[in-house]
Amino acid sequence: LEISSLSEKDILVLRLDLTDRSSHEAATNSVLKHFGRIDVLVNNGGRSQRSLFVDTNLDVYNAIIELNYLGTISLTKYVLNHMIQRRKGKIVTVSSVMGIMGAPLATGYCASKHALQGFFNSLRTELTDYPEISIINICPGPVQSKIIQNVFTENLAKSIENSGDQSHKMPTDRCARLTLVSVANDLKEAWISDHPYLAVCYLWQYAPTWAWWLMNRMGKRRIQNFKSGV
Repeated sequence: LEISSLSEKDILVLRLDLTDRSSHEAATNSVLKHFGRIDVLVNNGGRSQRSLFVDTNLDVYNAIIELNYLGTISLTKYVLNHMIQRRKGKIVTVSSVMGIMGAPLATGYCASKHALQGFFNSLRTELTDYPEISIINICPGPVQSKIIQNVFTENLAKSIENSGDQSHKMPTDRCARLTLVSVANDLKEAWISDHPYLAVCYLWQYAPTWAWWLMNRMGKRRIQNFKSGV
């Protein structure tokens, strides 16, 4: 579909707060009233984290789970009800490579992405009577975005001081294109990353003992850089 062929009625923008779960049903109904159906839900809301667990207030972890996990499954619940009635649809969730591995300075973020992986992999097994409803998990590695500027830190009131260089990360448009390819082909899970991060994913999946050894070495350096403000 060419962008130039879209009319005003083909586009609907709604403000949505994933943490305001009481608003998700009404938002879903607004979309259904406008378009008549929902073909694809892309769960792409969330915040990352950059702080050591020993320094981090527990309410930060509560906020991460509220946003990244509970907000996502809340919206999914209302959209899925509609898709079950139609017996058709795609639910695409932007997880992370952090959903399949662990990493320092991101304990809460990793936990929320592991939770999403576990939830949607389990949900897929509950939908075997609906073969045309696809559950698709997208696991990007480092991608150029504003996610670093908006990370959680050790307390809710503090923002990060140095977001660092992002030139080594995958360009945003390439990640988006590979996500669309994955969705079009109904892949259950897609790892979207450049090397060496992609190689670490394979190591974590197939040789976890080596992955733990490597992550301990890499993690020590990362923590040192974090403490020195790099």
